[in-house]
Amino acid sequence: PFSNVAIRSQITGQLQTVNFTEGDDVQQGQVLFTLARRPLELALREAQANLERDTARAENAATMAKRFEDLAKRGIATREQVDTSRSDMSALNATVSADKAAVENATVQLEYATIKAPISGRTGAVMVHEGNLVRANDTTALVTINQVMPISVSFAIPEARLSELKRYLTLGSLRVTATPPNDEGPAAVGRIAFVDNAVDENTGTIRIKGTFPNADRRLWPGQYGNVVVALTTDPKAIVVPSVAVQSGQQGTYVFVVKEDQTVEMRPVTVNRVSLAETVIADGIQPGDTVVTDGHLRLVPGSRISVKGESQQADQGKQDDRRVAP
Repeated sequence: PFSNVAIRSQITGQLQTVNFTEGDDVQQGQVLFTLARRPLELALREAQANLERDTARAENAATMAKRFEDLAKRGIATREQVDTSRSDMSALNATVSADKAAVENATVQLEYATIKAPISGRTGAVMVHEGNLVRANDTTALVTINQVMPISVSFAIPEARLSELKRYLTLGSLRVTATPPNDEGPAAVGRIAFVDNAVDENTGTIRIKGTFPNADRRLWPGQYGNVVVALTTDPKAIVVPSVAVQSGQQGTYVFVVKEDQTVEMRPVTVNRVSLAETVIADGIQPGDTVVTDGHLRLVPGSRISVKGESQQADQGKQDDRRVAP
């Protein structure tokens, strides 16, 4: 999931209501649970009453301190009485500050009785139901919310490909596609959003994340799938089957079939190999016919015949480009 939140209660109390059905989609700020409010309301009222009482005492102490100062100026009150009145006033002012903090704390505790969704997402199984006593920050979450729109796809690439990936990332965002298993629909399309800050020493790979809008919710948290990162496109690339490329003392080469059905050994420069296909940088032209089988029996100038589809069916062949001298 793009974001994952385990919902826990921040106070201890009895769970009164569950305001959603497990598996529902919820929105940020939506009320999920409510706890018993009566004890918390009483605690708030008590804190407010203490604040009002001590505020009145502090006001009276301020009045008395001012009165003693006036009396001291006229020589009626002693300096000790003035200092005592000031001390009482300061102590009560501190008590008022503590009472205000107690009121704020009781207000927050009352707010905690209503548990809201911190993010939008899909809920999992409800682990605690109405009537149960929940404890503050219990190890068991009430429910877990997974944000699936957007969603992240995590995968790894060999460290040897990291420099290439970074080079293309500097040119702009990279497109990444993901296909869930046994899904015949088109691949989901996203963008590279994260490259880890270190290579895994155990596997020699580096972790990459792609972000997908996932509006159709084809991708699901915890699911495996096939991921393809498109670094760039080369519409003019010359591609041959990898089995057609051979290695010799002079380097790599292919056998090219000429118009008279003879073969010519032609050296080639390989750009890159991708599974069953090889991209040729130099040596052949688009439209050339290359030999994909029977290389050991060929020499330059050998005449060959192309095996047709009917012969392949009889002999169990699968590649209609297989040839023999």
